[in-house]
Amino acid sequence: MAMNYITEDDLIRDLHRPTYLLNAELLRRNLMVIDNVRQQSGAKILLAFKAFSLWSAFDMIKEHFPTATVSSPNEALLAYNHLGPNAHAYSPAYTDADFNVYTRCCSHITFNSLAQYEHFRLECKSADHHISLGLRINPMYSQVGTDLYNPCMPGSRLGIVAEKLPRTLPDDIEGLHFHALCESGADDLERLIAAVEARFENWLSQVKWVNMGGGHLMTRKGYDTEKLISILKKFAEKWHVQVILEPGSAFAWQTGPLVAHVVDVVENSNIKTAVLDVSFACHMPDTLEMPYQPAVRGAATEPQEGWLAYRLGGNSCLSGDFIDGYYFLAPLNIGDTVVLEDMIHYTTVKTTMFNGISHPDIAVYDPAAPQGKQYRVLREFSYADYESRMG
Repeated sequence: MAMNYITEDDLIRDLHRPTYLLNAELLRRNLMVIDNVRQQSGAKILLAFKAFSLWSAFDMIKEHFPTATVSSPNEALLAYNHLGPNAHAYSPAYTDADFNVYTRCCSHITFNSLAQYEHFRLECKSADHHISLGLRINPMYSQVGTDLYNPCMPGSRLGIVAEKLPRTLPDDIEGLHFHALCESGADDLERLIAAVEARFENWLSQVKWVNMGGGHLMTRKGYDTEKLISILKKFAEKWHVQVILEPGSAFAWQTGPLVAHVVDVVENSNIKTAVLDVSFACHMPDTLEMPYQPAVRGAATEPQEGWLAYRLGGNSCLSGDFIDGYYFLAPLNIGDTVVLEDMIHYTTVKTTMFNGISHPDIAVYDPAAPQGKQYRVLREFSYADYESRMG
């Protein structure tokens, strides 16, 4: 493949394999926005690996965001190996078999319940470095409309409700953690904080830090970052605490597409389906779980006079592996490129190999790099990746 690309469009036209294509310039743009919030608010901002853990990009990130939030031993080890022993850990269920990974790799550990805290507190105290301990609280308030993503739905297993906390926190609990947002704005955070303060006023004055979780989509167009900064500063001053945020999507928001191709066009009951060489179920699971309709470059999602209606179908055998409601100016043909926008966050971290379908390549495009070095494939997946998972 020639390597003298100038524009992303040039590159995409020459890609013949499914590819997650990270645009480094767009990532740097997001980092500038997040870093401004960090500097102006005084908040500590962590990269949430659950949304974006592409370690090849950490060199761009770690100068201003050298810490990650992790929720599994594998994430903790990834953070330790690439960012150092300073990760913040939270898991609904730590286990005896691997808790030593957290005590080795993390500077902060948050517990989901008092029972988990009691079980592991002495192991934390015996670590060779100080570990700041916290408890996750459940404010019983969230504006997240999809229960699958709502940590405060009735009966949630996530976090401790106010009625279950002792009036005085244990001496070694230094922080509280709450998470109840999902791709939310500053107004949503303001309302959430009001709910937290109403229920947990007694305990906020007993801690050194408060982690407000993720879901702060501060890099989305129209997000009121000035209001966010004001909210964070006000809270920190009121309660005399270090405020911590752990966004994931905000880092990788609109930083690149998934490039796919039409492999067949079928028609049934007057519905034309363009079958792609990628899967919504395997490679873009949030499109079916949330659900939401991803943007497709050059396509409309409302009927247009003279445009042709298509369903986009994935290449797994799951019947529901498709998204309806796309309109194209010209017919789709075998071999055509279909560019699914904003597919860098919550994709590679959630993909499956259902049906043995291989992952798309992971690549980076950096328009600021010297000519000939603007495109780099970070990972290609093969049969060996599938076989190694199966035994």
